[in-house]
Amino acid sequence: MSAHTRFATEAPSRNRSDLRTLHSLVPYLWDYRSRVVLALLALVLAKVATVAVPLVLKEIVDSLDSSQHEQLLLPVLFLAFYGILRLASTLFGEIRDSIFARVRHGAMRNMSHRVVSHLHDLSLRYHLERKTGAITRDLERGTRSVSSLLNYMVFSILPILVEVGLIATVLLSQYSVWYAVITFVTVAIYITATMVITEWRMKYRITMNQADSQASSQAVDSLINYETVKYFGNETYEMRRYDDTLQQWEDAAVKSQTSLSALNVGQGAIIAIGVTLIMFMASQDVIAGDMSMGDLVLVNAFMIQMFIPLNFLGIVYSQLKHALSDMERMFQLMEEQAEIRDIDNAPELQINKGEVRFENVDFHYREDREILHNINLVIPPGKKLAIVGPSGAGKSTLARLLFRFYDVSGGRILIDAQNISEVTQQSLRASIGIVPQDTVLFNDTIAYNIGYAKAGADAAEITRAARLAHIHDFILSLPDGYDTLVGERGLKLSGGEKQRVAIARAILKNPRIMIFDEATSSLDSRSEQAILEALREVAEDHTSLVIAHRLSTIADADNILVMENGRIIESGSHNTLIQLDGLYKHMWELQQEEEQVMDHASSE
Repeated sequence: MSAHTRFATEAPSRNRSDLRTLHSLVPYLWDYRSRVVLALLALVLAKVATVAVPLVLKEIVDSLDSSQHEQLLLPVLFLAFYGILRLASTLFGEIRDSIFARVRHGAMRNMSHRVVSHLHDLSLRYHLERKTGAITRDLERGTRSVSSLLNYMVFSILPILVEVGLIATVLLSQYSVWYAVITFVTVAIYITATMVITEWRMKYRITMNQADSQASSQAVDSLINYETVKYFGNETYEMRRYDDTLQQWEDAAVKSQTSLSALNVGQGAIIAIGVTLIMFMASQDVIAGDMSMGDLVLVNAFMIQMFIPLNFLGIVYSQLKHALSDMERMFQLMEEQAEIRDIDNAPELQINKGEVRFENVDFHYREDREILHNINLVIPPGKKLAIVGPSGAGKSTLARLLFRFYDVSGGRILIDAQNISEVTQQSLRASIGIVPQDTVLFNDTIAYNIGYAKAGADAAEITRAARLAHIHDFILSLPDGYDTLVGERGLKLSGGEKQRVAIARAILKNPRIMIFDEATSSLDSRSEQAILEALREVAEDHTSLVIAHRLSTIADADNILVMENGRIIESGSHNTLIQLDGLYKHMWELQQEEEQVMDHASSE
């Protein structure tokens, strides 16, 4: 299915109603309810002053038309009152804008904070499946649409409705009922036609949004994976994919604009017919003597005053629907359920000794694919447990379960006899440090990335951690030292340098439980030995879980577990496992042969 066909199919199936979207916005405005009331009061006063202007204008025209020009006091008073009303209309309008500014921007800030916080609360499973570019674009459009929606509601739609109501009241009270009838019918036809046609046009806007999000996702993915694109020479392929999606966006945008032009022509015709009918009636009444020239001016001023802003109602309604459409996806993000939740009134984890225990742990991402089978292990306080095995054995999954990125499918995980699913996630993760296999850094300074492990860490603490991680001298060799920017995802640093930053982070955090997930996999042999010595110092008196590929790095572990296909098949010390003559011994001999070959090659 092509992108265009897919977008067209998805466009009509909107999961949220506009009323539901508006209802979702209410909590973000409730904190500013007093300001909303004051802003609405200022809005009404501004419109009362606006509608009163033609009434005063009528009196001015009638007083001048009476040929009693010697009595200049009356017109002068009306002219002064006319100017005061004009000023009042502008003044109350600006007061409304000033009062409502805090509401609009505060709601945007609160919503942005809430959405990003919610995204942080979602599980690792969600973030492994998400597309960063599409989400950031949805978030950007959604928060921007909050401001647009409030602007349209408070500064466009409500003022028009108030003004139409006030004008209709004046027409009904002072003139033939037909003036109000024609006004109401014209407005009703105008609004109905606008809503029907705009609803029909929304499919193009939805298609534009979907294509826009996909294009953004493709662009971000290709830039994040810049090196991979270059490795395979796929720049042309990436740009062709990106341009194909932009072509879908362009086609939908052109159709949206063309249909908007047709809508504007129809709106103009409705207004023209309504105004012509009213002015024809007013002219006939003046000729018949039922209305004065001032009345004619009043009716004409009312029509101009009402239909000029009403002429923009189509655009406003269209933009309002666009804003609701943009907000829709953001609120859908908010409705994503967090997979991992704290239980009600969960206590904080209390670390005493730091014992870690897995009891009969099973785990699967999907029910048809079991990852871990009946895992039982104990890491005594202050001891070092190593996990080894072939790729896909489930080693790194153990670390993710200990951090509670996922909940176990069966069994339980205990820290000092406390089930980690029954304590707060924040306290659990504060008690565990990790040096991951793949270190991803923030696009900030080296100092920031090391200090990220401990909020408020001073320069001395950061430097000490860098020294222990054997990266201090390298940092000082850089032109900007600790203020060196590491680039997007740390691309300006080598794999080994990034891993040493991660080690420095763990040292700075200094938790009771440490996890080393192939922590030296990106280091050369010389650097590895230096780092291993530092890690031994750091891990001393800490409960340590070491996931390793190079068996030489964990030969000193208190206990070693060998995993295969999600099961523990061997356990014991290094010497014990060698004597078992099983998988561990086979892996050890293979790695010893590889190291001998590499040593021989390097000596030559």
